[in-house]
Amino acid sequence: MANTDLTLEAAAPDTYLGDDGIIQAQSPTVRLLARRLRERAGGDVPFAKAAFEWVRDRVGHSYDVQDARATLTANDVLAERVGLCYAKSHLLAALLRSEGIPTGLCYQRLVHNDGHVLHGLVAIHLEGDWHRQDPRGNKPGIHAEFSLDVERLAWRVDPSFSEVDYPKVFVSPARCVVDALRGTTDVLSLYDTGLPTGLDASDAV
Repeated sequence: MANTDLTLEAAAPDTYLGDDGIIQAQSPTVRLLARRLRERAGGDVPFAKAAFEWVRDRVGHSYDVQDARATLTANDVLAERVGLCYAKSHLLAALLRSEGIPTGLCYQRLVHNDGHVLHGLVAIHLEGDWHRQDPRGNKPGIHAEFSLDVERLAWRVDPSFSEVDYPKVFVSPARCVVDALRGTTDVLSLYDTGLPTGLDASDAV
């Protein structure tokens, strides 16, 4: 369960409905899956929960499943059914945006080995407010759930270890994330030392 005291910094919700080269909300394959999930679930909240659980449970986290394929765009993640936390968040954002639910990208800085790593998740605008959700994927010791009240993320940030909950809700992926994933064909080779360790001013896109 993550800390709930964070005030997210977001633009107007409609800003988070667009399609770009990574959050491919208008891709035919993304729209088809989103429509199927919507038809089964119904309203915005049940649909958002269904989309979250689909990405969390049906797309393997690259490191958990030891799959080196590098995915970045929503189409890539949907086709390959694998990705790091960032890539899974890109697919979830695309699915929700395609059905009219404003969704942005959020980041945490977490302890990783002897340093830190940037972790990606989403913020969804539902019932008049923003709610962070973490589709990374569950495993022993990690249990994230869809929630609109108390956050149920994969990790709780501990500032005493220089961990950070970044408050900004990004419209598009942070530049450091895109550069890291575009610069490799083997994401497992990045896992210990090649992933972003935090955000800086150049990432504020």
